Amino acid sequence: MRCKLRAGLPRQLLLPLPVLLPLLLLLVAGQASLGFAAAAAAQTSLDAYLDDLKTLRASFVQTLVDAHGKQIDRSSGVLIVVRPGRFSWEIHPQASQSDAGQLMVADSRNLWFLDRDLQQVTVKPVDAALSATPAMLLSGTGDFRKNFNITAAPHRDGLDWVLVSPHGTEADFRQALLGFQGKELKRMILEDKLGQTATVTFDHVERNVPISPEQVSFTPPPGVDVIGTPQK
Repeated sequence: MRCKLRAGLPRQLLLPLPVLLPLLLLLVAGQASLGFAAAAAAQTSLDAYLDDLKTLRASFVQTLVDAHGKQIDRSSGVLIVVRPGRFSWEIHPQASQSDAGQLMVADSRNLWFLDRDLQQVTVKPVDAALSATPAMLLSGTGDFRKNFNITAAPHRDGLDWVLVSPHGTEADFRQALLGFQGKELKRMILEDKLGQTATVTFDHVERNVPISPEQVSFTPPPGVDVIGTPQK
């Protein structure tokens, strides 16, 4: 019998963005929330990237390695961002032949997480679910420099890098590196507290393209277990 997880979000999504979730909430921050903080701190490629960003659609490949450098997971997916406060992050294991996969949607009020394999949905208020995580960065609801140290890192592999590290010990990740080529985010490398490292490589990036509201909204599919109460 399959055991269902009742607490929290899967580590696979919390690492990137998540999980990330990866660095999702900084991507969806409103312009006003970044302006004063950026003026008080050195400008980085991250600030330039967020300047005039309204929407984003990109495909990606994510690899996860353990503390010994052994690859333990490889997945692919699609990221959609609508600023401020909305994103969709869908991921599928590349080795799976089934309709397995996970979907995370922030609709500006709630964070929805669907695990298709478990037929289970978890919902939490966005602020509570993503505070001090990489995902908080990409949607960027609020001044992200209150929760993170943001510094330029050395140029390598043809990319301009920005190092992101949390101020406190509550975060689920140790540090994150974001690699930029001009105004395009090409790579994210996130290390968790166990020494696992997730690398997210983006391609087919479309910036400021039309995106329908349905692409960053979520309704639980019929028959799935729903854990939590959405904020109205």
